[in-house]
Amino acid sequence: MPVLEALIEGLQVKELLRGLGLAVILARCIPPVSITGNKAIFSGGTIKAGGFFLVFLVARSWLALVNDFVPEPYLDEVFHVPQAQTYCAGRYWEWDDKITTPPGLYLLSVACHKLWMVSECSTASLRTNNLLATLLMVLLATLCRGLIEARAAERNGGTKQQQHRTRAVSVYAFYTGLNIALFPVLFFFSALYYTDVVSTLLVLIAYRNHLLRVGPDRPGMASDVWTVVLGVAALLMRQTNVFWVVVYMGGLEAVHAVRSLTPVQTQPSPPTSRYLTLADHLRFYLRKYSIGEVHDPPLNVAWPDDWLFCLISIAISAVCNPLRVLRQVWPHIAVLALFAGFVAWNGGVVLGDKANHIATIHLAQMLYIWPFFAFFSAPLLLPSFLPFIKGPVRIISRLAIGESRPSTPPIPPNSRQLSKAASKNLESKADPPQPNTSASSHRRGPVRSLALTVVDSLFASKYVVYVPYVGCTVLASLAVVRFNTIVHPFTLADNRHYMFYVFRYTILRSARVRYGLVAAYTASRWLVWSQLAGHSGPSASRRSATSAGRFTNPLFPSYGTPAVSVFPRLSNEDYDDRDLKGGSNTTKAKNKKQGAVAPVPSPETNDNAGLDGSAAAPPPTSTALLWLLATALSLVTAPLVEPRYFILPWVFWRLLVPAWPWPVSPADNDTDGVKNKSGMANLLRAIGSNVDVRLVLETGWFLAVNLGTMYMFLFRPFFWRSADGGEFLDGGRVQRFMW
Repeated sequence: MPVLEALIEGLQVKELLRGLGLAVILARCIPPVSITGNKAIFSGGTIKAGGFFLVFLVARSWLALVNDFVPEPYLDEVFHVPQAQTYCAGRYWEWDDKITTPPGLYLLSVACHKLWMVSECSTASLRTNNLLATLLMVLLATLCRGLIEARAAERNGGTKQQQHRTRAVSVYAFYTGLNIALFPVLFFFSALYYTDVVSTLLVLIAYRNHLLRVGPDRPGMASDVWTVVLGVAALLMRQTNVFWVVVYMGGLEAVHAVRSLTPVQTQPSPPTSRYLTLADHLRFYLRKYSIGEVHDPPLNVAWPDDWLFCLISIAISAVCNPLRVLRQVWPHIAVLALFAGFVAWNGGVVLGDKANHIATIHLAQMLYIWPFFAFFSAPLLLPSFLPFIKGPVRIISRLAIGESRPSTPPIPPNSRQLSKAASKNLESKADPPQPNTSASSHRRGPVRSLALTVVDSLFASKYVVYVPYVGCTVLASLAVVRFNTIVHPFTLADNRHYMFYVFRYTILRSARVRYGLVAAYTASRWLVWSQLAGHSGPSASRRSATSAGRFTNPLFPSYGTPAVSVFPRLSNEDYDDRDLKGGSNTTKAKNKKQGAVAPVPSPETNDNAGLDGSAAAPPPTSTALLWLLATALSLVTAPLVEPRYFILPWVFWRLLVPAWPWPVSPADNDTDGVKNKSGMANLLRAIGSNVDVRLVLETGWFLAVNLGTMYMFLFRPFFWRSADGGEFLDGGRVQRFMW
């Protein structure tokens, strides 16, 4: 069989040993993988090396099949391979005007061939470079996810023990790195000489450098220069990388700069009883934001109004501290200046074929991206559907065993303590002590201004903001479909790409179908965005006073708290300027006398090494908004809809998605006070507490999609014929299906 012969030739013993050696070397570049109860096994590198080697086997098999069935350059390789061979011959000033991307891929290929001492730049040898890039992508994605979790532990005030443990890489981080390398759109081009794999790798290297820069230690001049070098290297691969290395990473560093401000000691503020008007509250928050106390809650407690005030607070803080921000982000500004100089010199963004690559405003791209994410990340959306499944299952199970009404499961001790502390906090926030002014004021409380009372009344419910938000997004989607649906000529003319068939059977079918797809866009957007917020089991009570008390915006209520007031009552500790300076002993003593309880420990910052730790912590609101901004800028300027354009938005989204611990109910741990001794149950519970079960499903889904696209590419070729079916077109060359 040709397939078996190709695999045997591509997976010879020498090649397998080379792959095993690479796997071991790359595994040693990752810190020990931390898993509860099995650190001795997993920290030795066996699992890491095994994961790398499995990716090598899959990628090397795919490369062997492509080299055997498609030995000649195919589609865009017709331009890339000859240009790389020109560079290999030393003719660096010769350029094909049909190529739109910079020469970074060809320069890197020449360097790799000289390093490996390969004399001939053949199609097969050039494709092999992407094999190494795929393995390196596993490494970089794992390190990036590990640093994201480390930054989350620092941001959430984890204990020293936990912050020390974040030096180890979680199982979730390593498995995420493996699945990113297997992402079907990215993995498909790992066997072709395209820019996508190497470009993604360079951006991940720059992202890892960014995550190191926003750590506890302030970056030095060497880090600044290295940031510029990595930014330029990423732009040498693809011009659209500017949105990620400048807008996304630069924006995150600006947020880090203002959040890391040290409040300056000031004189005590006037008595809190004077904060009775809307203007007083706005002035208070303006002063608070100006010293770095920005409104940047975790995404799981943020609503649309929080997104707005997150942006406003960061903007105010940046304007009030320009030197601090510029000191942090000047390398990204330098990269942007270099890119602007290139655009001015080149007369445009693309190098060649400018007539077919004219930048335009294509807002519909921000509609197409959500079904794209929902399709490829369908296993990750599982927690969003569980509430719709659990209810019927419980009812059926109770009817089957003849229960008249459900029994209340026992509450674990930790949950009882958490609930008790949260209840005290809620009571304290809902009805705090009032200042002792007079008998009348003690009975009625201070009189608030009319404007403040009106705002309280209008926005006491979250639905006052959320329902109009949903309505506006639906109307905006309908308007985009009506006025900004762009169909590029390449999309209609090339039936080798899957997007040809997607457009043909959906968007181009009828106007009714186009408008009906708005429902799918809206549902997919909600599902994809909700995964960023996370589903962390016991920490699902995240809209509690614990979180809401830390992030109170100046106009809308902190949703989830029982208080209907937009602003905290006068004795709320947020309104004492001494808290802007880090607190004072007097304030702490007063809180103690008033019966205030200590803050409830956040589930995301506990000392558990499993998935309930920093791996399950959602990103800050600012991070999600900057991701959305960079995604929009990179897509809406492209008139052509290609799945390859969605690779980097998906990769960054996937890195930010928090882990999902196995939803074990208290009844599974304790039944009538007797510990469940089932070996299988204990095994499943141990696996579920350390491994996000969605990742296993994601791996299976990616492999299934990859097998399908590999089969269509290799074994379902076709020819272009004339309208009468008699004459072969395109010189009789074989055509193949691809992304």
